[in-house]
Amino acid sequence: MNTLEVKVHKILIQEWDPIGVKDIPEAHDEYDMYVSGICRMLRAGQSSAEIYSHLRWIETERIGLDGNEQHTHRIAAKLFGLVR
Repeated sequence: MNTLEVKVHKILIQEWDPIGVKDIPEAHDEYDMYVSGICRMLRAGQSSAEIYSHLRWIETERIGLDGNEQHTHRIAAKLFGLVR
């Protein structure tokens, strides 16, 4: 993983963590499949709102949860801040 991927992975597992696996070391790869896509979005200059929409899609469509919209907004802004 490059530096951006490491930072995105860390935010996803330690802060976003919609299924609550951050305290289970064996599950720290749970969100790996989303890292490269989010990094592509960030490198392409997509907005915080677009990152938020992508995270919400993952939460609701891929994982099947309602999620916490305010929390997801904060995570999207934090991810967006990685490349600002």
